[in-house]
Amino acid sequence: MNYLIQQVSILGGEPTDVLIVDGKIAQIGSIEATDQHHVIDAKNLVLLPGLVDTHTHLREPGREDAETVETGSQAAALGGYTAVHAMANSTPVADTAGVVEQVYELGRAAGWVDVRPVGAVTVGLAGKQLSEIGAMADSRAQVKMFSDDGICVWDPLLMRRALEYVKAFDGVIAQHAQEPRLTEGAQMNEGEVSSILGMPGWPAVAEESIIARDVLLAEHVGARLHVCHVSTAGSVEIIRWAKARGIQVTAEVTPHHLLLTDEKVRTYDPVFKVNPPLRREEDVMALRDGVADGTIDVIGTDHAPHPSEAKDCEWGAAAMGMTGLETALSIVQHTLVETGLLGWDAVARITSEVPAQIGRVVDQGRPIAVGEPANLTLVDPAARWIVDPSAMATKGRNSPFAGMELPGSVRATFFHGHATVLDGKLGTPRAANA
Repeated sequence: MNYLIQQVSILGGEPTDVLIVDGKIAQIGSIEATDQHHVIDAKNLVLLPGLVDTHTHLREPGREDAETVETGSQAAALGGYTAVHAMANSTPVADTAGVVEQVYELGRAAGWVDVRPVGAVTVGLAGKQLSEIGAMADSRAQVKMFSDDGICVWDPLLMRRALEYVKAFDGVIAQHAQEPRLTEGAQMNEGEVSSILGMPGWPAVAEESIIARDVLLAEHVGARLHVCHVSTAGSVEIIRWAKARGIQVTAEVTPHHLLLTDEKVRTYDPVFKVNPPLRREEDVMALRDGVADGTIDVIGTDHAPHPSEAKDCEWGAAAMGMTGLETALSIVQHTLVETGLLGWDAVARITSEVPAQIGRVVDQGRPIAVGEPANLTLVDPAARWIVDPSAMATKGRNSPFAGMELPGSVRATFFHGHATVLDGKLGTPRAANA
């Protein structure tokens, strides 16, 4: 179907019309509607390139009780995403060409977004030996990003070898920065609140020391390093220093680390238990500033759905993680746009353009221009909505924003010109052979 989006503001600019034909942007400007067009009245709406997530947990294969590629992809589409990078900690682990190809084909069959598998750095995420990195890169999935996310690649020699390996094909290692010896038994951020609650604390230095080590390794090797879910002010400073030095490092921050603090843990509600933990207010402000000045490159949701029994329990026994795909853009608007730190053009950069570049997803994160693939997100910035986890497409109900009123809503998502979301509701998937 051909779509004519009328009077839309591209990246917050002046209203114009955008015509989508055969999966591409065919025309921009004043366009007369015909009976060949499905017309969308987009007055006061903002058009962004389709969002790209560097950090999604789709759980399949093996943990279909928590999420599937189908349900996670639907959640992504509703959140305005047209591509997601699926982390490797499935069961079995995505450490072979066979598993990443399975995830890739499941994504193609689902047809809601472009699912880009992330390969494990080490076999079984065990940190003992490198996985089949080359085979995954050469597979049908064409893996470019590798991560043991959830577990730090703590061995410096193994990390060096991984960086050397991916350099050969312009891949990237995405590190979960957590020194394991400094976080044994940790339940929350180490600080005043952990002392009051009597919980084992997770010090900021456990994250910062690994980032400092790895940026130096990346410099030594001349390879690309991506730092997952940065959460402390000190981490921002280290990354800022590394970039000034010319090191090839990129970094992401999650929506929840841009808004929530360890004060939430006083409720003992396990929905606020996450890895890395919620930090101090000072860290939240430093993270926002880091995004604003370009030190932190992208927003990565770290969407981590869990079955209810993994969260409806006492804090110590609860799983770590939060859902995020369907709330991410609203949190970005709330914390970065409405605070005056970013405009919509910068939002497009941190949620689409740069994430696609990091993952080397060539047809995503493209400019909104004639001839480009129509991977697009239509947003109503004036809308307000109450977060209801039970109404979400994800299987996970563990949203830390439940009951909050958030700004902005996704009105439509176009995946290669196909409306996966229309009028704020799921449309139909795109055929795998389209």
